[in-house]
Amino acid sequence: MTTSEAAAFRQPAINRRLTFVRWVRKTHGWFGLWGAVLGLMMGFSGVWLNHRATLKLELPDQQQRTAQLALPEPRPATIDAMAAWLQGALKADRPANNMRVERSRPVAWAERGGEGRPPMQPERWTLNFGGPNKVIQVEYWVGNRAASVRTTENGFVATLTNLHKGTTMPVPWILLIDTMAGSLIFLSISGAILWWETNRRRRLGLAIFGVSVVTVAALALVPLQS
Repeated sequence: MTTSEAAAFRQPAINRRLTFVRWVRKTHGWFGLWGAVLGLMMGFSGVWLNHRATLKLELPDQQQRTAQLALPEPRPATIDAMAAWLQGALKADRPANNMRVERSRPVAWAERGGEGRPPMQPERWTLNFGGPNKVIQVEYWVGNRAASVRTTENGFVATLTNLHKGTTMPVPWILLIDTMAGSLIFLSISGAILWWETNRRRRLGLAIFGVSVVTVAALALVPLQS
């Protein structure tokens, strides 16, 4: 096979490779544009959340207050009835986004092996209302005449952290964040492909990648061994 014939044979493969690289570069850019705003929000709030415990960072614009809310007579018999009544009593603009029932059980301090039936802790209902900027948590022990209401009003930073964590957010927001997570996965893979196809210093890149994998694995295993 002559040199010209060999070049002609390789040309279709080169063209396919260039077409693939161009497609990856273009798609990489569109995915990056889609996640740009969410990425900035996640990055800012992620830095705050990542250092909050270590540096004892307090949310600067978060206010909390607690109150007791008297229940009507007759008192709601189910947690669904309680949620419907609370929405009107608290003037919430949407139904409870989270409801949890903790069943009745023996109290933790009851002595074991004693005679008779141990004292029982009543059933507890917990309901959450609101959104990322304002969260209302209601705690009710079945049988009481009042429920405990804790209201947390968040400023800009606290709202961003709640958006980051998905606190009290509806299903559409969760699905939107899923698209962001998928975009990050694609950006990581497409970025590695672009680097591999356009950079000749592959050994150096593989070494850097290997060091990053070892570092991440080592830092992740440290808490498991402690």
